[in-house]
Amino acid sequence: MSNLNARKQEKPPVRSLYLFLDRFFKLSERNTSVKREMLAGLTTFMTVSYIILINPIILGDAGMPVEAALGATIYAVMFATLLMGLWANFPIVLGPGMGLNAFFTYSVVLGQGLSWQTALGAVFISGIVFFLLTVTGIREKIIIAIPEGLKAAITAGIGLFIAFVGFKNAGLVVANESTFVSLGDLSQPGPLLALFGLVLCAVLMAKRIKGALIISIFATTFLAMLVGAQEIPQKWNDVFSLTPPSISDTFLQLDLKGAIAYGLFSVVFSFTIVELFDTLATLIGLTKKAGLADENGKVPGLNRALTADSIGTMASAVFGSTALNTYVENATGIVEGGKTGLKAVTAAVLFGFTLFLAPLIHFIPNSATASVLIIIGSMMLSEIKKINFDDFTESVPAFLTLILMPLTYSIAEGLAFGFVSYTVLKLVTGRTKEVHWMMYVVSAAFIINFVLIGH
Repeated sequence: MSNLNARKQEKPPVRSLYLFLDRFFKLSERNTSVKREMLAGLTTFMTVSYIILINPIILGDAGMPVEAALGATIYAVMFATLLMGLWANFPIVLGPGMGLNAFFTYSVVLGQGLSWQTALGAVFISGIVFFLLTVTGIREKIIIAIPEGLKAAITAGIGLFIAFVGFKNAGLVVANESTFVSLGDLSQPGPLLALFGLVLCAVLMAKRIKGALIISIFATTFLAMLVGAQEIPQKWNDVFSLTPPSISDTFLQLDLKGAIAYGLFSVVFSFTIVELFDTLATLIGLTKKAGLADENGKVPGLNRALTADSIGTMASAVFGSTALNTYVENATGIVEGGKTGLKAVTAAVLFGFTLFLAPLIHFIPNSATASVLIIIGSMMLSEIKKINFDDFTESVPAFLTLILMPLTYSIAEGLAFGFVSYTVLKLVTGRTKEVHWMMYVVSAAFIINFVLIGH
């Protein structure tokens, strides 16, 4: 009889698991549930899954093995997101950042002539710098130093740069000896497919369809196959693999000595400054949207989340991918009710399943990903509304930042002109009180870099 009563008092396995998850992730405390968190995780996964196709292709332009880069991208997302979910208990998915990957490939490797191994070394060092700035509390002080208009210009400028890369990859913009650039040949299948993907993606985004970016990529790829512009998979293992992709070609390939020998400032600083305010601002905004801020507006545990981000960046470089940031698309999952790390863990597990789709990347044409790059660039341009165009000491530095990133094909040089022009204009107009002392230090460092290196 006593054994029967004991069995009745035992909790069913599913109930026990639910209670464990409730305690571990503080679900009841944050007024959420397992079902709600898992749905939020699925929603976020659908909106950010495009990165597993976009990032390896961009890294492939830097000469990295595409399949290994795909594996490295997924492992980086999984590691950092699990750390964010299990350790920081934040409903945030982290991964290689759009803009940071473009900077890695087009500014550092192709622009400055560094090897991708050296660029990975710079990413790792920026992760260390990021970690030190976080644990010492300097990170938030730097954010305060950068004026809001310049922050907005940097984000919008990176958006223009990414869009320009998209137009170039699509063949919609081509080189021209007389005018530098001109419109591509719209009678060719590549540009036409890109235009199809661009319109489709814009319509899906306008209708707020979840997974609009990834749907656009697959739809454009399918159309490319139908019209004969892209090879069609012949066997099931052309699309699926029973084993995850090997990352041996990128794992631990970072060249720290090469990064240090080249000079840390120009590359590492640019990685750090872009990641610095973008991640912090996005993270604060998302956690406040999730209701995690206290009555004073502060977010408990924020430093732990920022530390997870910096550790994730170091791990990403080790795997063979770029610096990480907090995806703004996390907002889609938060709107669905995600408030805890269980949302992040759910998304990380879903990313794990994509490891078995590695062969598919070889069948994705440039036109399919190029249109998504253009859309992402347009989304980032929304920050421009935060710039004060009535004040020339604010608008001119913002304009130089915006225009020079795509025109010089370098995010770093756009940053440099923005910082230096802002500081100089405030100085010569007698408005020095509006400039944080750290802006003088950063501007001076950029000037020294120009004098010593020339770019």
